[in-house]
Amino acid sequence: MEEALEGITAFVSENAFYAPFVVGLLAFVESLAIISLFVPATMALLAIGALIAVSGAEFWVAWLAGAVGAFCGDMVSFTVGRHYDRAALRIWPLSRYPNLVERAQNGLRRHGAWWLFAGKFFGPTRTIGPLLAGASGMPIGLFKNVVAASAMVWVFVLLAPGALVVSIFLT
Repeated sequence: MEEALEGITAFVSENAFYAPFVVGLLAFVESLAIISLFVPATMALLAIGALIAVSGAEFWVAWLAGAVGAFCGDMVSFTVGRHYDRAALRIWPLSRYPNLVERAQNGLRRHGAWWLFAGKFFGPTRTIGPLLAGASGMPIGLFKNVVAASAMVWVFVLLAPGALVVSIFLT
C-alpha cells in the first residue's frame, strides 16, 4: 500500500495538471463499497492537498472533481444495494462481520440521512453506507442530496489541511 501511495503522490507531483483527475478517481474508488478497503485513497488525498498548493494547481477544481468522484462512487454503491438488496450484504468481507453490518443498519434506521452524512467521515461506514441505503430502500432523492453534501464536505476536509499548511509556509 505504501508503494501505491508513493506512486500516486509522485505522479501528481510531476503532473500537476492531472491533479483534479487523480483526486476525482481516488474519491470515486474510496466511495465504492468494499473496493475502497483495498485502495489507500484517503492518505493519498491528504497528501495531494499539499501537492496542489505546492504545484500551483487550482484547489477548487480538484475539490470539485473529488466531490463529483465521491458522489458517483456513492451512487454506484447505492445502485448495487438497490439492485441486489440483502444479497449484497452477504458478500465478503461483509459476510464476515454480521454484527458490524447489523449495527450499521440500526444506525441507518434510527438516524437516516444524518447517519449517512456522518458516515462519510468514517472508513467502515463510508464503504457500506450507500450500499445499505440502497438495500434498505432509502428514497433516491434524499440519498442524492445527502451524498452530494457529504461528498463536498468530505473532500474539502481531506484536501484543505495540506493545502492550507503549505500555503502558510509558502507565503
